Amino acid sequence: MYRNYIKRFIDFTASLIGFIILFPILLIVSVFLYFANAGKPFFVQSRPGKNGVIFKIIKFKTMNDKKDKFGNLLSDEIRLTTIGKLVRKTSLDEIPQLLNVIKGDMSLIGPRPLLPSYLDYYTPFQHRRHEVKPGITGWTQVNGRNSLSWDQKFELDVWYVDHISFALDVKIIIKTIQKIIKTNEISAEGHATMPRFDDLQRNKTNS
Repeated sequence: MYRNYIKRFIDFTASLIGFIILFPILLIVSVFLYFANAGKPFFVQSRPGKNGVIFKIIKFKTMNDKKDKFGNLLSDEIRLTTIGKLVRKTSLDEIPQLLNVIKGDMSLIGPRPLLPSYLDYYTPFQHRRHEVKPGITGWTQVNGRNSLSWDQKFELDVWYVDHISFALDVKIIIKTIQKIIKTNEISAEGHATMPRFDDLQRNKTNS
């Protein structure tokens, strides 16, 4: 009952109210990122949702588009702007995704939507993370976030799929607020963001 009906009602209602309340902050952050990213405060990207169906996610753009002399994007560490670091550290970059939740592509709580290019590298077990809608926050995010290995993250994602409940979602919301206040576990050790899963898998194949 909760998983199929009540969760969606809560998602829509809470996201709509949250978007209205947070709109002034969204506007202010948009202005700062507009100037930091050459007129591009947002980025829209394809992500796999429930059952692997592709949708367009919207987030604040925390990295600029600077490239090297060969036309390749520079590393995340170099492209991550000063205001972008602050936005990521405070998790403000997630606010625009409330529109995805209102639309129905996402849930407030669920496995984070990753890149479509990762789909070809998932094991059948890892694919199970797509049995539910992806979320703005989730069980993985409150239990290590980007300080975890990819295998650990997928284990936690699938655990959530098997144990989804109202009580668990409330627990995740509370722990998410605590994580935002502490602003830790934003990046993987030695990286500005998180190493790409598909790159790691290709490296394993080639080694």
